[in-house]
Amino acid sequence: MDNRIRVVTENGLGTVTLASPGRLNAFDGPMIAALAESCAMLATDATVRAIMLIGEGHGFCSGLDLKWAAQQQTSMVETARRVTMDLHGTVTELRRAPKPVVTAVNGPAAGAGVGLALSGDVVLASSDARFSLAYSKIGLAPDGGTTYLLPRLVGEKRSLALFFSGDAISADEAKSIGLVTQVLPSERFAEEAREFASKLAQGPTLAYALTKQLVLDSMREGLETQMEKERRAITQTFASEDYNSGVAAFFGKRAPSFVGK
Repeated sequence: MDNRIRVVTENGLGTVTLASPGRLNAFDGPMIAALAESCAMLATDATVRAIMLIGEGHGFCSGLDLKWAAQQQTSMVETARRVTMDLHGTVTELRRAPKPVVTAVNGPAAGAGVGLALSGDVVLASSDARFSLAYSKIGLAPDGGTTYLLPRLVGEKRSLALFFSGDAISADEAKSIGLVTQVLPSERFAEEAREFASKLAQGPTLAYALTKQLVLDSMREGLETQMEKERRAITQTFASEDYNSGVAAFFGKRAPSFVGK
């Protein structure tokens, strides 16, 4: 495993840290391959009930390390093919993980780093965070799932404006257009983000997983099909341990203790 990807699991929370702060956590081939492997591992680990992705230092992720890419022996076309396969595998694992995923954007996110940020079910941004889709400034088309995720959050016209200009937007502006869930003060960002993710890790994981899948499915299903999927999902959760715990706590006027199944 690449030592620039650190994974810590504690009390049901799996935390992945991008640890190349000297380059604002820009990734090269080995680093993004390790990230894809780590996310796949956490997504399938039943003891991990929530995942958090965060960057080390002052940046979240500045996308592909272009200096590394230019030094490869293979052509840029081949390098891009290999790197985007692992990048897109990472995005897929985070989006499809049957548990909540929190991306904690502690600083600038650029290019594919924005794609990683938007892969979270909840996107927390530090007040110091900036978001930049500057592909066009170096003559590239977007990747990292950004052309799928961004229009669903901010709409077609605003997405194209962000892609065409490549200009950075602040955390507050990102929140105002629906790009992020919440902006937290930079002074205690990591602590508050971890507290938030840790609460999700103690929640009703099965209900979270089914809810996440229902929301993803709703983007392509008709009303009747979607409601049938809802019927199946709520029937499944009625038979869960967490429902029994939750309803007992409700009638007992106390906080529930969920086990995640």
